[in-house]
Amino acid sequence: MSYEKRTTLALAAAVAGSVVLLAAPAAHADVVDVNYQCKTPIGDKAAVSPIDIKGIKSGSTYKLTMSFQKGVSSSPVELGKGAMKPSAVIKLGGAESGSVPVSGPPNPAAIPANTPIRITDLSGTYTPTKSGKVTFTASVLTIKALGTTTTCTPSNNPKPSLELDVKGAGGGSTGGSSGGTSQNASGGGSGELPKTGPTDSALALGTLGGTVLLTGAAGALWLTRRGQRPTA
Repeated sequence: MSYEKRTTLALAAAVAGSVVLLAAPAAHADVVDVNYQCKTPIGDKAAVSPIDIKGIKSGSTYKLTMSFQKGVSSSPVELGKGAMKPSAVIKLGGAESGSVPVSGPPNPAAIPANTPIRITDLSGTYTPTKSGKVTFTASVLTIKALGTTTTCTPSNNPKPSLELDVKGAGGGSTGGSSGGTSQNASGGGSGELPKTGPTDSALALGTLGGTVLLTGAAGALWLTRRGQRPTA
């Protein structure tokens, strides 16, 4: 194989390796069916709603948004505009434990009697305190309306709706933690090189992979040329 072909293949492999590493996802999200068992003022009710949780990074925090694709529970009387106020808890897992409270605006339109209550999007703020993969799972939903409180608890042990690869403010290890957004960040000291986030890490790995491959190609070129004798 000629020198030009070997060099071209090495460069192609370096670029391909960098692209694969850069394409690694920093987050994974699923729409998960949650079977809510609700304790209402007029008795027990049940409803299944697909739940979607999204996380958008803003500085050192993430804005979490929890969306309900179907209605949950119902009321025997009409709920006028603004009569219902929802809130919920998102359970943390993986590198962290604890929970994040989320809440949303009151119902923007009247809800007819005996129809599923459509929950508005709920939002809250999550601040990482540990580094690693953190999962976010729908937990208890609370609906307050007309002076009453309805509590809905997932009964099907739903899987996480979102997984994020995060970096804690203090660069702590990936071990479990004891509180969600309220705990203090722990210090580093793991002996690892500092990480600047999933995207930057992928970029660094991609660059490193390309550099190693290019170095190998340069070494092969040096050996090839060293083995050649000068022509007269």
